[in-house]
Amino acid sequence: MSDLRTGQQHLYLRDEDLRLGIELLFYAYRDFTAEPDRMLDEIGFGRAHHRAIYFVGRYPGIVVGELLAILRITKQSLSRVLGELVRKGYIVQKPGAVDRRQRRLELTEQGQALERKLSENQRRRIAAAYRSAGPAAVEGFRRVMLGLIDERDRRKVASEPAKNPLLPAPKRG
Repeated sequence: MSDLRTGQQHLYLRDEDLRLGIELLFYAYRDFTAEPDRMLDEIGFGRAHHRAIYFVGRYPGIVVGELLAILRITKQSLSRVLGELVRKGYIVQKPGAVDRRQRRLELTEQGQALERKLSENQRRRIAAAYRSAGPAAVEGFRRVMLGLIDERDRRKVASEPAKNPLLPAPKRG
């Protein structure tokens, strides 16, 4: 393929290189989720539970509708997952301060401990990969990952949380 503006060939856009990119994503995701999957299996949870725990931990006070928009799962699926997490003491639901019908979600101490445990290996993997690749590659990786995300979510993810009207600011520390 050629760039129509410059006439330069982009070798990384060849079919074989694109297929390698797909393959790398599969392998990376497999290995990135392997240890948390084992931990979750031990307590009878799955990846949907992990995602809910992660985002509730990342955005304390997130409302159910915001979590649904992030996870893109059905209300029924989220209800089942949240029900289990609440019953087992990992998440609490609190009514909104202004709209009491809102259900704001927060991790309990037990939920925070599980989130840290599940994410520890993943943070280590990312940190090691970032250190190995260097700052320019990290920025390139972020740009590639943002390019893979649907446009409407790309703006949400790329914006600074403090400026993002759709999500509460991430928990610091």
